[in-house]
Amino acid sequence: MKQKTEELTVNARGQGLTEFTHEVNDVVSSSGISSVLCTVFISHTSASLVLQENADPSARRDLEDFLVRLVPENDPHYTHTLEGADDMPAHIKAALTSTSISIPVTNGRLALGTWQGIYLWEHREARSRRRIVVHVLGE
Repeated sequence: MKQKTEELTVNARGQGLTEFTHEVNDVVSSSGISSVLCTVFISHTSASLVLQENADPSARRDLEDFLVRLVPENDPHYTHTLEGADDMPAHIKAALTSTSISIPVTNGRLALGTWQGIYLWEHREARSRRRIVVHVLGE
C-alpha cells in the first residue's frame, strides 16, 4: 500500500461554493496510486465540503440559497454571537453538510460522475483561505 498526503489552500470569496476538483485530481495524479481511495478533509468548523453538479451554475445557486433560508442569520435563539451574525449559522451549516468526503480512485483518477465536482462550501461572509487535506491511499 502506498499513500500520499498533501495540504491545499482554497480561497473563497465569501459565502458560497468554490470548486477545486482540478487541484485534488492533481494530487491523485502525482501520487502514483492507480486505485483505491482519496479522502478530502477540511480542518475548519465554519466551512464544509460537498460533491455537487459542476455543469449548471443555477444548481449551485439554488443550493446556496436554500441553505441560507434554512439557517438564517440573526436568529434570536443563538447564544454564540461574539464573532458576528454569520458565525453561528456557519457552524450549523457545516454540521448539516460534511467536513470530509471519500472518493474512489480508478486508473489513477477520481471516479467522479460526469457532472460531479468537489467544492469548498464557505459559510462565512468574509473572504477566506481554507486548509484542505487530501489523502490518497492505495496501490
